[in-house]
Amino acid sequence: MAASAIRFGPGVTREIGMDLAELGIRHALVLTDPWIRKLPPVAAVEQSLNDNKIVYTLFDRVRVEPTDISFREAIDFASGIDFDAIIAVGGGSTIDTAKAVNLYTCYPPEDFLDYVNPPIGKGKPVPGPVKPLFAVPTTAGTGSETTGVAIFDLAHLHAKTGIAHRRLKPTLGFLDPDNTRTMPSAVAAATGLDVLSHAIESYTAVHYTERPAPERPILRPAYQGNNPISDVWSLQALRMVGEYIFRAVEDTSDDEARSNMILASAYAGVGFGNAGVHLPHGMSYPVSGMVKGRGYRQSGYPDQPEMIPHGFSVILNAPAVFRFTAQACPQRHLDAAAALGVDISNANPADAGKILADRIIVMMDRLKVPSGLKELGYTSADIPALVEGTLPQHRVTKLSPRPAAQDDLARLFEETLQVY
Repeated sequence: MAASAIRFGPGVTREIGMDLAELGIRHALVLTDPWIRKLPPVAAVEQSLNDNKIVYTLFDRVRVEPTDISFREAIDFASGIDFDAIIAVGGGSTIDTAKAVNLYTCYPPEDFLDYVNPPIGKGKPVPGPVKPLFAVPTTAGTGSETTGVAIFDLAHLHAKTGIAHRRLKPTLGFLDPDNTRTMPSAVAAATGLDVLSHAIESYTAVHYTERPAPERPILRPAYQGNNPISDVWSLQALRMVGEYIFRAVEDTSDDEARSNMILASAYAGVGFGNAGVHLPHGMSYPVSGMVKGRGYRQSGYPDQPEMIPHGFSVILNAPAVFRFTAQACPQRHLDAAAALGVDISNANPADAGKILADRIIVMMDRLKVPSGLKELGYTSADIPALVEGTLPQHRVTKLSPRPAAQDDLARLFEETLQVY
């Protein structure tokens, strides 16, 4: 069980300069995206660094929903700088980019895909310690401040993949509710539903004892399957999402709701960062990678045409998936529904998948999630390509409690064309 240290509370961002000074950091590399660059979270970080006389260089060209191309741009920029710590200010895209920068500047590979998850890449383990990485999330969704996973879109394949290793976990995550004040409602909905799916997927993943033991500890995957420790974090994250997500999305001035959602994000991150996610995430990667050119526009994401937010691409698949996987572990699916507020006292285990799926669909409808893949521009003719894009995602698909063959995936995508 491994997790990053976190610090929670309104205003904790102002402490980051003191932390770096106490560690003797001479020069920090600050990563953010062009939108967050203009907002208070970056200003708070810069003020703290200046107050503590920490020299820093700022890179503000992180891409929302990053690609291997945007990763390389950030890595190339960082390679020309003599820095000894990294600060990531933004959502999961920024924190994941920072992890890649940290790894590729510390241990430049012969080939970019050396560290990338198999079968797309070679899946080589991180050779040794990396530089201190401080994560300042500005969304309440990815939990990237607690995980050793960096996800990106491999542009030439039009599919997402990633790099995963415990050594990539941030040194310290600053969970500052003040940093989510400027988050648009659509972003709060998408990131909050990502928390929801993280928590359910990690709780329903195959049990860790059913996974093969590695030859050496360093080869043990970050995603191990559900386990007694991850269960605690995943279920509590679900309870918090059930109680606070609507308030956080529908009233962005609700401090209590925003505070609990950023905590829920981290809790779910600890859960899935050790247990893993499965089919909803595996299926989401081609959905995100193939959406360009279909004319879909998501409000609330400035300067990001033709993209589907990660949380929406994941949750669209969730109802079909959980109806499919429930027969493998019905009680766990019922537990998840109960954590979201469903009365399961008289529930039939045979109905567990439908009960959980129905609750998720109610939430999707209220949070104005696209009604299905059709709304994104997909048709039945796209299903073979979506299935092909899912098959290589072994890192997550093999964690499904019920194995999904090619025909199963096709049926799941067919059900997802129109969810509600």
